[in-house]
Amino acid sequence: MEIANLINHVEALIFASEKPLTAVEIVELVNNAFGFMDDKVTMDQVETSINGINEKYQSEFYPFELRQSGGGWQFLTKKEFHSTIAQLNGDKFLKRLSTAALETLAIIAYKQPITKSEIEAIRGVNCDYSIQKLLEKELIIISGRSEQMVGKPLIYATSRHFMDYFGINTSDELPKISEVLAEQIVLPTLVNAEHFEMEGEIERQETQDNRDAQGENIEGA
Repeated sequence: MEIANLINHVEALIFASEKPLTAVEIVELVNNAFGFMDDKVTMDQVETSINGINEKYQSEFYPFELRQSGGGWQFLTKKEFHSTIAQLNGDKFLKRLSTAALETLAIIAYKQPITKSEIEAIRGVNCDYSIQKLLEKELIIISGRSEQMVGKPLIYATSRHFMDYFGINTSDELPKISEVLAEQIVLPTLVNAEHFEMEGEIERQETQDNRDAQGENIEGA
């Protein structure tokens, strides 16, 4: 299949898909659709097609673009149109995770795979409700059971939808904890020797003024 024709099929697949599509999935879908062809579509051809589509939608003419998110490719509206889209979707678009759910999700994202008891040991509170909500939103999954722990508790990990939700492709793209903490550190004020000397002189002058005032009061009495 010629690249010019393949681009249209790849674009149609990404546009119609409800979830991000990987290049591997696109290769399989196209080859299944054209099973009669002797020459199968290759990964290189699909990646070339994706690059062509990506370049096409970089134009200011289009309000959306092709982006890699959640481990695959999908069409997303450009940032300058987000407030407009919010008017269409209302509260559903603006809905956010609760603080408790975000804290639980952050622990799972950075410590995965992890059990509920380990999450609760870090947070210091029961996490049943938060975990249930994260499972319902498909942001986390049950990846198995811990064979080393008593009772073989369930193990939790982030899902592919989690990456799509936050616009990343792998957990390696999460901000480093050191970077997050660095933003919260209050830098000390730089103080030099002259500063201390000036403060000392002011204190000495105030002490002398107090003594003089006391002496005048005594003499006046």
